[in-house]
Amino acid sequence: MVITFTAILLGLAAIIYPLRRNAFYILSSAMVIGSAYYIETHHFRTSIFTYKTMLLFLVFHIICINISTFIAYWFDKRAAQKHQWRVRENDLHMLEFLGGWIGALLGQKIFHHKTSKKSYQSMYKLMIIMEFAAVYIILKFLNLI
Repeated sequence: MVITFTAILLGLAAIIYPLRRNAFYILSSAMVIGSAYYIETHHFRTSIFTYKTMLLFLVFHIICINISTFIAYWFDKRAAQKHQWRVRENDLHMLEFLGGWIGALLGQKIFHHKTSKKSYQSMYKLMIIMEFAAVYIILKFLNLI
């Protein structure tokens, strides 16, 4: 599982250049790989790139990317209040596109952050639409729908 998850996450970073500089994507990847290591050493093992492994990856990825996105919103709100270096909006949008839109929504509601900026909100909604479109295309390509 660890090998599979690492290969997928490093492959994404290799294909999508901005992910290499996104500290919160790296945090999410570390949490996914750490979770896989824990499950593999304490509970069960699966073969490389099996159906079960891919489903586990999706579950771990969705949970970890949402936690990382929520943390990114907290970090950005705190930096904004202290007039410090901020998280780039492109980094936040990339996290949203990769599945962290629920964490982003919670971060916006709890921290009251990025809620009144119209351009940000329109891009946020576009990221959600693009994510659903990408999932649809992938499922269609795999003949699952």
